[in-house]
Amino acid sequence: MHVKHLLLIAILGLTAACSSTDTVDENLSETELYQQAQDDLDNSSYASAVSKLKALESRFPFGRYAEQAQLNLIYAYYKSIEPEAAKSAAERFIRLHPQDPNVDYAYYLKGLTSFEQDRGLMARFLPLDLTKRDPGAARDSFNEFAQLTSRYPNSRYSPDAKERMIYLRNLLAAYEVHVGHYYIKRQAYVAAATRGRYIVENFQETPAVADGLALMIDAYQRLGLTDLAATSLEVLKLNYPDSANLVDGQFVASEAEADNRSWLSKATLGMLESDAPLPPGETRASQDIQRQYESAVDAIPEELQPQNKDGSATEEQAPQSEKSSGSRSVWSYMTFGVFD
Repeated sequence: MHVKHLLLIAILGLTAACSSTDTVDENLSETELYQQAQDDLDNSSYASAVSKLKALESRFPFGRYAEQAQLNLIYAYYKSIEPEAAKSAAERFIRLHPQDPNVDYAYYLKGLTSFEQDRGLMARFLPLDLTKRDPGAARDSFNEFAQLTSRYPNSRYSPDAKERMIYLRNLLAAYEVHVGHYYIKRQAYVAAATRGRYIVENFQETPAVADGLALMIDAYQRLGLTDLAATSLEVLKLNYPDSANLVDGQFVASEAEADNRSWLSKATLGMLESDAPLPPGETRASQDIQRQYESAVDAIPEELQPQNKDGSATEEQAPQSEKSSGSRSVWSYMTFGVFD
């Protein structure tokens, strides 16, 4: 079924490309050219309408249909799925005719073009999750609709723009939740907590607020910040008792604890683990510095070693020596210590 849809898309694209190469009769009058362009719009021949409207604008820039042709050109570009051309034409109309009684329509079409930018022909037939895609177009659309509703609150397009803004705000909030879960998976817990707080502060009255609180709780618990986690949990219980992250009043994280073992360790079920798991607060760099320090201590001649009163090494050095002597190589693990 999807193959048929894709073939249909390809045929429509080729048809549009071929029709866009049609030449416009140079002997047409302004009225005839405008009427033919209008007929093309009525018949959904948007590529042909674009050609005629551009010809009308270039041949009769100060004619009686000039401004209406510019508005129609925005619509024709929008219906032809040429978002950049549509937004450019809308911006040009707004710049040239800021006092035109139909300038609110140009703002509306500009926002509508960005709104549909991620919903092209492919998105109509393929199951795409828009909350996981780049939110640039959605953010642009929200800002453009916001300009329309603030500048022209009584416009007939404002009610539809406000409804779309609600949807876009929910979409942007859901995208932030996905980013927060990505940070959790990458063990960037501070970034995840910050992202959760950003959702709670900036996307009130959206379904994502509960998910933002869950991100904060999850990140705080993994960071060991029990007080902050408990406070956020109380807020979640009070405001969103039906949250999917609450089971019998207890918090359940959405993301499991990440497995930081190497591929070699996973493949051999830990028998050939190359690197020991890091203790909390330690990094590979800090371990390297510790090993360099131990090597430097071992290289000090015996007569220069610090001695305590009974002639033995100091207590501070004993655990280090035991630690260094207890480390085993991969070869030692493979041979079970026979050739150690």
